Amino acid sequence: MTAPDLSAEIAAFRQAHPDIIAVDALLPDLCGVFRGKRVPIAELDKLYKEGVALPGCTFAVDITGDTVEETGMSVEKGVPDRVCRPVPGTLTRVPWSAKPLGQVLLSMRGEDGSPFPYAPRSLVETLQAALRQRGLTPVVAVELEFYLIDRDRAPGAQPSPPTSPRSGRVQDRTQVYGLAELEDFEDVLDEITAAAQAQGIPAGTAIAEYGPGQYEITLNHRPDALRAADDAVLFKRVVQGVARRHGFEATFMAKPYADQASSGMHIHMSVLNDAGENIFADPAPEGSLLLRQAIGGMAQTLPATMALAAPGANSWRRFQVGSYAPTIIGWGVNNRTAPLRIPAGGPESRRVEYRIAGADANPYLVLAGMLAGLLHGLDEHIDPGPPLEGNAYEASAPHLPTEWGTALTLFTTSSILRQWFGDAFVDTYAITKQAERAKFAAQVTPLEWEWYLRA
Repeated sequence: MTAPDLSAEIAAFRQAHPDIIAVDALLPDLCGVFRGKRVPIAELDKLYKEGVALPGCTFAVDITGDTVEETGMSVEKGVPDRVCRPVPGTLTRVPWSAKPLGQVLLSMRGEDGSPFPYAPRSLVETLQAALRQRGLTPVVAVELEFYLIDRDRAPGAQPSPPTSPRSGRVQDRTQVYGLAELEDFEDVLDEITAAAQAQGIPAGTAIAEYGPGQYEITLNHRPDALRAADDAVLFKRVVQGVARRHGFEATFMAKPYADQASSGMHIHMSVLNDAGENIFADPAPEGSLLLRQAIGGMAQTLPATMALAAPGANSWRRFQVGSYAPTIIGWGVNNRTAPLRIPAGGPESRRVEYRIAGADANPYLVLAGMLAGLLHGLDEHIDPGPPLEGNAYEASAPHLPTEWGTALTLFTTSSILRQWFGDAFVDTYAITKQAERAKFAAQVTPLEWEWYLRA
């Protein structure tokens, strides 16, 4: 397949940033961690013309960076390279870098140029194409929570809240939506927003969340699910880069503190038809019949997609009663205790908010799970049943899985996800995460020494 002519994009970038010395070519892996290469600026044209060669087993790597050989994607196949192409529109400057650097997002492709079936980004690309064949366009916005933490700690030591550059005090408590908490760290938060916007990421304003040093920034909606997911993974890089520049660390770990709020990733979605109309729009607060069918499909896939929304051992610490991390299957209208929520607003703003995922989840995979549920619900006309009223934690409704292994089994055996994701991806993801789970379970923790060493 011949690469598209993006010479105008390259020329505009060179003209706008003549001091750039190199470009980071970024490939988000199975866990959403960036892999890639730093390409000298002199080779930028070659990068766009020929792509970058990276091993296909990049998508069989666990959170520690180890390749899981049981997937059969590495040594068994000779560790073959695949071509990765720059994603048009993502070539931009890295504003927080001390060196004059650029960056561009990569997409791994098959031999015929088609989406590589093991890549999370490919799932969103393929599912969005299936919706567009039906004359439908998903409109997506992502909300991400994160913690700023003290950078001065020993390797492996537990995190601690940051010290305010303004007051010199450790932020050991916070008030949700508190303005004083925003003012304490407004320099870093303002630079995060500015850096994101400079890179074309539609970041909105920050709010203080429940934990000390915890914040949320909403990425404005896009009528392009793939680009919205690109925004989310690139935004994480912005947050972590700017935080380092200001002397902090930023973490998207789901539950960094046992006694503080967890960090989530909430995704809002509506759907436009060919006329540009929101098919979920309706004067009724519960939205249109199509919105309820979409919710019905997502509700049916919730247990299996928990393996994507809670991708690691720490992810499962979030799911506690009263934590705003939902624990049951169902939906609600203007109800934050429900996993699938229809927010309040006018008829044209009708949408579904997916509230299950942790901030540590791979945005591509969470969104792919939503799109698969959406397609299933619309194609099969799924009835979601009545909405949950009041405190959903106390509802007599089926519960979501509460253990990593159970979720992976549900994921592996889901015929709906196999239909939309393909057997190759489902099996590879499950094998990789089962290996990661076994590796974690084999560790002996300080808590075990405290509890059992002398008992």
